[in-house]
Amino acid sequence: MKRFLVLSVVALGAVILLAALTLVGIWRASQVVPDFYAEALRSAPEAQRIASETMLQKTAALASDVRKQGRWEALFTEEEINGWLAVDLRENHAGSLPPGMADPRVVISPGGLQMACRSEQAGIETVLSMTLDVYLAEPNVLGIRICGVRAGVIPLPMKNVLEKIAEIGRQASLKIQWQQADGEPVAMIHLRPTIDEGKPVVIETVELGEREIYLSGTTSEPEDASIGQDASLSHDR
Repeated sequence: MKRFLVLSVVALGAVILLAALTLVGIWRASQVVPDFYAEALRSAPEAQRIASETMLQKTAALASDVRKQGRWEALFTEEEINGWLAVDLRENHAGSLPPGMADPRVVISPGGLQMACRSEQAGIETVLSMTLDVYLAEPNVLGIRICGVRAGVIPLPMKNVLEKIAEIGRQASLKIQWQQADGEPVAMIHLRPTIDEGKPVVIETVELGEREIYLSGTTSEPEDASIGQDASLSHDR
């Protein structure tokens, strides 16, 4: 009996030790910082501010071009986007980030996008990262294939991520259809942008290159305005 008790205590101690080692291993894995994120954070503050200002200038120019009838286009670099995330987002729009998240950064490559940010939930700090394939399935339909979400190097369940994307879509009144590609979820986001008295905007190109993203499209006159013009021309005849 005494021997049995000793063996039981030893076995219980071994289980507790194994569980502790497993938790330590998980914790260490959650603290791993992806290389691309560490590199993005190393940018000098002055360079970030210059890049942020350039991003704001380009965004303002694009907003002006989109209001005009005809074709428009814009090119944003990874440096400019990360500069804006580091400076203007932090200083002027910090409340737009979910609670507990900070310092988002992106890495852009042909056809793909990596995103990461610092996260603190329930006292646990980690770096959340996500790998996405981004493409325009057809005009005004943006496809986003979610290839993986991690805390450090630990894969996370997709359920919470998909629910968050769906919630953002509802808040923005966007139509999102879900598909599967090789077992990975794909969000097909239907965009129907209009500006200035209902001018329809058609996004024709979303192209990811090496550390840059290119956008192009066209803006047309409102349909009712064109109908009114046609009616006026017919009356003149």
